[in-house]
Amino acid sequence: GVIYQGRADINQWQSAHAVATEKRTLTEALDGADVFVGLSAAGALPASDLLKMAPKPIIFAMANPDPEITPPEAKAARPDAIIATGRSDYPNQVNNVLGFPFIFRGALDVRATTINDEMKLAAARALAALARQQVAEEVAVAYGVRHTFGPDYIIPAPFDPRLMEIVPVAVAKAAMDSGVATKPILDLEAYRQTLKARLNPTTS
Repeated sequence: GVIYQGRADINQWQSAHAVATEKRTLTEALDGADVFVGLSAAGALPASDLLKMAPKPIIFAMANPDPEITPPEAKAARPDAIIATGRSDYPNQVNNVLGFPFIFRGALDVRATTINDEMKLAAARALAALARQQVAEEVAVAYGVRHTFGPDYIIPAPFDPRLMEIVPVAVAKAAMDSGVATKPILDLEAYRQTLKARLNPTTS
């Protein structure tokens, strides 16, 4: 049910996110909603609930291995929806392999004292920018299709080799700019080239 203010059967972590609302069910909460982020169980989101959502709803159905609603089911109910899951056999795979390795790489390379919000936002923005670029040949071969930015391609594929050179640089720069880097990198372009060379030792 809805985590609402005044609800007695919730813990301290849930109560920190409680909102003032009269809504008590998922169906009620989705009425007019722009976004659904599912972190629950397979089949938890009925297709009929999507009909109540705002135009062009964003649906992140992240339960694994089976999402709260499958993309075919969601698209049948709402052809205008943007849908992501954790699955590699559906479009828009959201996977921590897109973030964690590269966030840690950038943080470690500048010996950051912490991983702060600025660094995480830099990683997210780098991913968003990469998704808008032409898809790498390796990705097209891996998926058997050349994606372009749009409803079925809102996030880079885990196979994209450019992740290694783009995201750590953004994270390292954010760490330096926010004052948490203890070993700043003076030449970020040279750093990018060293990252690229780790994937391909023949890179010049």
